[in-house]
Order: sequence, then C-alpha cells, then structure tokens
Amino acid sequence: MNSLFARIMAVMLSVILILTAALSLLSYYSMREQRISARLDYLASEAADIADLAADMNSGGYPALLFQSSPQRYLNWKAQKVNDEFGAYIAVVDRWGRVMDNLQTAYSEDPDFVASLSGEEITAALTRVLAGEQIRIRSQSGQDPTFTVGVPFQQYETVTGAVLIQTKVQRIQSGMEDLLFQVIGVALLAMAVSAVAVWLVVRGMMKPLGSLTEAARAMGEGDFSLRVDESRGDAQLRQLSSTFNGMSERLQKMENSRREFVANVSHELRSPITSIRGFAEGMAEGIIPPEDHPRYLRLVAEESNRLSRLVEELLALSRLERDDATLEKTDFDMNEMLRRAIIRRIEDLDRKNIEVTCSFGTDPCCVRADEGRIEQVVINLLDNAIRFTEEGGNIRLTTEETADGVAVTVWDDGPPIPEEDRARVFERFFTSDRAHTSGKGTGLGLSICQQIMKMHGRTVALLDTEEGTAFRFELDRGEKTEKPAGKGAFPAGKTEEMPKEE
Repeated sequence: MNSLFARIMAVMLSVILILTAALSLLSYYSMREQRISARLDYLASEAADIADLAADMNSGGYPALLFQSSPQRYLNWKAQKVNDEFGAYIAVVDRWGRVMDNLQTAYSEDPDFVASLSGEEITAALTRVLAGEQIRIRSQSGQDPTFTVGVPFQQYETVTGAVLIQTKVQRIQSGMEDLLFQVIGVALLAMAVSAVAVWLVVRGMMKPLGSLTEAARAMGEGDFSLRVDESRGDAQLRQLSSTFNGMSERLQKMENSRREFVANVSHELRSPITSIRGFAEGMAEGIIPPEDHPRYLRLVAEESNRLSRLVEELLALSRLERDDATLEKTDFDMNEMLRRAIIRRIEDLDRKNIEVTCSFGTDPCCVRADEGRIEQVVINLLDNAIRFTEEGGNIRLTTEETADGVAVTVWDDGPPIPEEDRARVFERFFTSDRAHTSGKGTGLGLSICQQIMKMHGRTVALLDTEEGTAFRFELDRGEKTEKPAGKGAFPAGKTEEMPKEE
C-alpha cells in the first residue's frame, strides 16, 4: 500500500510539475511581451513629445532649428533622456530635408550599433512617416535586431516632419530577470500548495483502499467477517466498497454452508458406520448371542443401505453441479412417469396404508425434458411425501397445462413445514422436524431436485397450502407421443383440484 501511495504521489507530482512549468513558461512569455509592448508604447510617447517640440520649433521657420531656443533646449534634454534609457539613435527630419539627430553621441557610446544602421531602411521608414503613418518596425538586417519607432508632426493639419527613433531590441528586452524570478517564485509556491493538496487528497483516497486491502488480506486467510465503510471516497470507490462487502457476505455464506455441509456429511457418515462397527464387534466378541445374530445382521444391512444411499446422493449432487453436466431432452408422457413412480413405491405405500390420488388435466400429458433426471425428481418428491405422511394418509399427484408448459404437483396431508424453515428446505442437510429428521433421510433429496430443475431453467416451488405440504415444478410442453403398449394399467384415480398457490 505504501509503494502504491508513493507511485500515485510521484505520478501526480510529475503531472503538476509539467503543468506548472508549461503554465509558467506561457505566463513568462506573455508578461514579457506585455512589458516589451509597454516599453515600445513609452518610446512612442517620447517620440510624440519630441515631434510636438519639433513642430513648435518649426513654426518659426527654418532659423528656429539653428538657434538654441527654449523648445530646442527641451527637445535636446528629451532626446538625451531617451538616449540614456535606450541607447537610441534619434533623428528629426522636416519635409524640406533638414535633419537634426544625435548621430555623434550615439556613435561615441555604441559605434557598432550606429555602424549597423541601414540607410535604406531609415529612408524607407522616413518616407512612410512623412506620409503621415506612425510605425513600429522590428528589423533583423544588422548585426543586432533593432526596433524603429516613427511619429510624424504636423502644422495646420499638414505633415511637416518626422521623428525617428532606433534602438537595439536587446535594450527593449533587457531587465526581464526580475520578471523571470517572479514567475519562478509563483510557480514554486503553486507547486508547494498543489503538492500538499494532492497529498491530502491521495491520502484520503488511500484510506478506503487500505481498508479494502486489509479486508482482502483477511479474506485470503479465510476470514470473511471484515467489512469496509461504504460512505467514504468518490462514487466509484463507494460502489467498489459496496460490491466488496456483498462479495464478502456471499463468501461468508458459502463458507458457512461448506462447514455445515462437512459437519452434516461427517455426522451422517459417522452414524451408520458407528452402528455397523458396534454390531460387528459385538457379534465378533460374543457380546451378542449367536441366536440374535440374524436380527443384528439385518440392522447392519439396513445401516449399510442407508450409508450407500447417502454416498449415492452425494455423488448424484456432485455430478449435477459439474460444469460439463448436460441434459438429454426428449418428449415423453408425464402422466405415465407418475404412474410408474407410484408402482415403484407401491410397497411403501401399502405398508403405511396411504391412498394415492392422481389428477391429470390432460392424458397423455407430453413434456420435453431429460426423462431420467425428471424421474429422479418425481421419485425424490414422492419419497419425501411418503416419509412424512402418517399411516392412512393421502398423497395427490397432479399435472395441468399452463401458459408456460406443464405443471406437476406432489401434495401430501402430513404436517406442514414450519414457517421459519420454509426458506431453507432446499439447502443440503437442512435439519428440520418436517424437512429432515435423523434416521428418516439424508436431507439431500430436495437439493437434488432443485439442482435438476435449475439445469432445465426451472425451479421447484414450495406452495402455500391450507393443510399439508405441496411441491410444484414446471416443464416445457412436448410433442404428443403414442402411449406404449401395455402401459396405462394404473388407474388415473380421482380428479380433484389441487390446493392453489396463494
């Protein structure tokens, strides 16, 4: 979990670093361009001031440019100020070709810059300005790139001259270090705040994941009792926690069923084995007199048969639950199968003097299913009814066509299943006085019936009846088949209505 937390933090911080660097770079260049634009605006405003002064000087005619008048002294001061700030070449030219510039001063300060100035570019720029255009030009023709700012001056709404200022791009762009430091400082502060925020968010997200990890580890060790808080985290994490808790509950139930299954199997196997071993040892050691051996041998045979039935039912249930278990569906007469089942259990029915009634809506009643497995369902339900029907009681078998197929019901008038046990009657080895009593069965018959019906896409239902107990299952309707010769000797019995499901 710690390594996962570290990896998430590393990824998040890397993303923050990249985004912050990109935004900082964009911010720096944007602010830099704004500052350059502001300096050019300032340079243009200085050029406009010089143009106004030149216009005032020129208003007195040509001699005004030659004498040290007050406007000219101010113009010289203004030009010197611009030169000191930008190291610029400044030229004031009127329409008659008269020029006043600071060429000597500029050359003395930076001869390379002055030497790199292009006469053609200056002439082209002056032409545009004298035409009344204000210009800002960036030139790459010299050794160093330059900015050129040009402003015309007028008299009586007529352009009479131009002011041209040229300076190195480097002078305009200098002094940006403080801006860079400011951007870096803000970026570092933003990264620090973001890192703390990410740490808090990831730490909050990892807490529920930590709980999930601990619960999963406990589950791997066989403890399914741990649950995680479903109210923490985002929607996806809450859904994951809910799904995990649901899985834990299902696994807990499966584990409880497994333990109960093992305990029940152990108990069911131990009981007949203990009886067989006790009787055998008693006869071998002479504790049981020889004249009683036949009676005890019959008990040993009964316990052996009981043990054999348990093993057979366990194997049958195991085969049904295999992934490769298949069905061999055919069309057959359901009524005929019920008659055969009664004949197979006629001795048990006679022994308890049970009256069997058959109520068939249609005869024959054809269904499509796996005949062998459905016969096992019928036998198990009939055995269950015989087991819990008192002597002289009644059992009723019914078939009726429904909208979905054919419904088969097995009802007996024995004691009803208690309400608290009804939801568990199909569980393996479920112990209930009505559903399973020690010595009366293995508790697997109904589980086998339910598994077979699930393979058919159906279920066995325990019906709500006013008296007795009834189980019902449905099958797909099949094609009509001719009744085999010799079949159908068993009477259909009374045709009564079965108690309906509430």
